[in-house]
Amino acid sequence: MKRNSSIYSLVALLVLGLFSCKDKSGFVINGTIKNPGSLKKIYLWQADSSKLNKVDSTNLGENGQFQFKHATPYANLYNIEAGGHLFDLISKNGDVIEFSTSMADSSHNYTISGSEESDKIKEFNAINNVYTVKINKLVEEYRTKSRQQGKESDSLLNKYRPLIMAQLNDQSNQVLKFVDANTKSLASFYAMMSLEPMKYEQQMVAYAEKIKDQFKDNPAAQHFVRRMQEVEPISIGHKAPEFSTTGLDGKPVKLSDYKGKYVLLDFWASWCGPCRQENPNVVKQYNIYKSKGLNILGISLDVQKNNWQEAINRDGLTWQHASDLKNFDGPTEKLYHIEAIPSNFMIDPQGVIVAKNITGSDLEEFLNKTFNKPQ
Repeated sequence: MKRNSSIYSLVALLVLGLFSCKDKSGFVINGTIKNPGSLKKIYLWQADSSKLNKVDSTNLGENGQFQFKHATPYANLYNIEAGGHLFDLISKNGDVIEFSTSMADSSHNYTISGSEESDKIKEFNAINNVYTVKINKLVEEYRTKSRQQGKESDSLLNKYRPLIMAQLNDQSNQVLKFVDANTKSLASFYAMMSLEPMKYEQQMVAYAEKIKDQFKDNPAAQHFVRRMQEVEPISIGHKAPEFSTTGLDGKPVKLSDYKGKYVLLDFWASWCGPCRQENPNVVKQYNIYKSKGLNILGISLDVQKNNWQEAINRDGLTWQHASDLKNFDGPTEKLYHIEAIPSNFMIDPQGVIVAKNITGSDLEEFLNKTFNKPQ
C-alpha cells in the first residue's frame, strides 16, 4: 500500500514546529561564568525610566552555569551582575540568550548571542570603553603629577582639563554617529540617554522626532519622546517665548524690551555653586562684547531678595537682573522648562534662540564667532 507522502510531510512540519517555536511568554538567559573563584550568586537587573531594579537572582551552578527565565512586557535593557560587574543586554519575550564571561578578565569582556539588540548595546559599550581607557589614563597622569608636586596646581589643571574635555567631546560625537546609524534599534535610545541633556538637547529633540512612532510599548522611550516634544518650542531655532517678570528695582521686565538685540537669558541663583563659579567668565565676556551689542538679562531663582542682591554685588554682575523669587516654580522658569542651573539661552535680534547652555570656553567661542565675524 502506497503511503500518503503529503500527510507525512504535514506531520513532520507540525512536529518540527513544536520543538522549534520559542516561548513567547518570557525570555531565557543561559549563562557561563569562567574562572568564577568564590563567586556564588548572579543577579538580574531591569532598567526603568530612572534607575535599575533587581528582578531576579540565582546561584551559580556546576561549571559556572546559570540560567534566568523572566517575562517582560516590552523589549528593555537588562543587566547581568556578576562579581559586582554589570553586563548589558536588551531582551524581549521569546529571546533565548547565550552569555559568557570570565572573572579572570580584568577588561570584563563578554560574548552574547540570541539577541540582535544585545549585539548593538555591546557595540555601543565598546565605543564607551575605548574612551574610558583614554580618559582614565589622563586622569591618572594628572593625579600622579599632582602627587609629585605635593599639591594640585592651576597649570596642571589647565593642561589636562582641555585634553580630557577633548576626549569627552570625541566620545559624544562617536555616540551620536552610533545613534544615527542605529535609529531603529532600541540600543540607540539607551546610547542617546548617555549624553548630557543640556549640551545635546538639539540632537535629542531631532532624535525624538525620528523615533516617536517606534518603541511605543517602552515607557522610558515614550517618556523621553514626550519630554522632547515639551522642550522643542524652547530649543535652538525656535522663537523665544515672551515673558514678563520683575526687575531688581521692582519694575516689570519683558523679553520684548530686548527686541532687535542680542540678549543672553542667564538663569542662576546665589545658592548655586556652579553658577557662581561661571559668573567670572560671564563678567569677562560681557565686558568684551557689551560694546558690540551683547546684552544679558540675569534671571535669579532666589527666594530671598537680599541674598540675590548680595550675590550680584559680590560677583560684579553689572547687567540687568530680574526674578520671580519662586525658585524653580516661577512662571518664567516653568515657561523655559528650567530644571537645573546654570542654564542660559542666547537670543538673536530676530527673537530666535541660537544657542543654549553655553558656558566656559563654549560661551567665549560663540561670542567671538558672533560678534567678530566679517561684516
